[in-house]
Amino acid sequence: MISTESVLESGDQPCIRLEPLKNTQLPGKATPTGGSRTAFVDGSPKVTANGVHDIEDRILRITGYYGYNPGYSSHRREDGSESHAETPGSETSSESRSYQTCTNAALKVLGGLLVVLCVSSSWVGTTQVVKLTFQSFSCPFFISWFSSNWNILFFPIYYSGHVATTREKQTPIQKFRECSKLFGEDGMTLKLFVKRTAPFSILWTLTNYLYLLALKKLTATDVSALYCCHKAFVFLLSWIVLKDRFMGVRIVAAIMAITGIVMMAYADGFHGDSFVGVALAVGSASTSALYKVLFKMFLGSANLGEVAHFLSTMGFFNLIFISCVPLILYFTKVEHWGSLSSLPWGYLCGLAGLWLVFNILVHVGVVLTYPILISIGTLLSVPGNAAVDVLKHEVIFSVVRLAATCIICLGFLLLLLPEEWDSVTLRFLATIADKKSEEHGEELTESSVHTRSRSRANGTVSIPLA
Repeated sequence: MISTESVLESGDQPCIRLEPLKNTQLPGKATPTGGSRTAFVDGSPKVTANGVHDIEDRILRITGYYGYNPGYSSHRREDGSESHAETPGSETSSESRSYQTCTNAALKVLGGLLVVLCVSSSWVGTTQVVKLTFQSFSCPFFISWFSSNWNILFFPIYYSGHVATTREKQTPIQKFRECSKLFGEDGMTLKLFVKRTAPFSILWTLTNYLYLLALKKLTATDVSALYCCHKAFVFLLSWIVLKDRFMGVRIVAAIMAITGIVMMAYADGFHGDSFVGVALAVGSASTSALYKVLFKMFLGSANLGEVAHFLSTMGFFNLIFISCVPLILYFTKVEHWGSLSSLPWGYLCGLAGLWLVFNILVHVGVVLTYPILISIGTLLSVPGNAAVDVLKHEVIFSVVRLAATCIICLGFLLLLLPEEWDSVTLRFLATIADKKSEEHGEELTESSVHTRSRSRANGTVSIPLA
């Protein structure tokens, strides 16, 4: 209850003292347990269990204090001010973290774009140098074998970069043994060397050899476009062999790739060099897809050092065991060349170097940036080769070939969609719709307030109709 006290003997002004209610229990109602009550010590109110000052809250509620919410007294407001004082530091730290995250993402994207340009340029350069080499040296298997031998340099290049970028110092033999755990806990043995390396080396050689044979029959643009179909073959093999998730959009992309292949073969009437070239290019894409699926099955968890070790091991296998094949082709006059001094070593070394750079960028770029950017770099080789063919070789593309190339490239882009692309798209569209509705609601509110202010200024009153 509220009561007045007598004037203090010291002459101070009279004051009103607030006392707690003696009994707040309603008749016939039990006292709730765990409720909040105000405790008084020395005549001063104390904070209850839930931090609410009942007396002050009642006064604020009776007087109709503007902006009052039950349970928010002056002490609660002071606490809020103290917590608000601590907010700027936390906001600064969160802003710095978000800024650092955005900076890292931006640098990763910029680095990825640079890698994309390098991947596309190296692949276009490789394809065009092959066409130039064929003008003076038409031995595709020898070129493939010679270029594959350069994979031996993969691990030395990786070790040089590892020593330059890390403080950990290991000898090349120690690092080689560490990366050889890819073959098992006991390291690399002769049996594992042949068992693990032989299938991949054969697929690697077949992919390159069929690609070079296709370049003898078709233009660089057609071969690079048909080679992009390997992405669809990887999806189909992964779905069948690795039991990957089924995605309808990727099935559509695979159908588009097959459609583009048929249209490319139909461009010259299913006969002649064009049909053979299409078959060779599709064979190269198929062996490349099989290589990638088997690599993912057996060596999918390999890091960059282990991949470099494996590629160098394939280079050694190619040099030791596949060297007999060029000799057989030479003596059987299938691929005959003159003396070693007459070989176009400039073109051969340039071609092998570009092929090595392309493989390094593909494997290193996946670690340094987003894998999708590497795939886009491979796709951009199609318009790059088309530009070179048109400007330098004056190639005229038929409408059917252009349509087939566009269909294959579109299917390639569909294969790059992530697995959760549908849910992400729906959430994005829902967010845009919510923002538009909020903006529309704010515009309506502002227009209604403006209308009311104008009506009040003009002395008019709007009466709602019944």
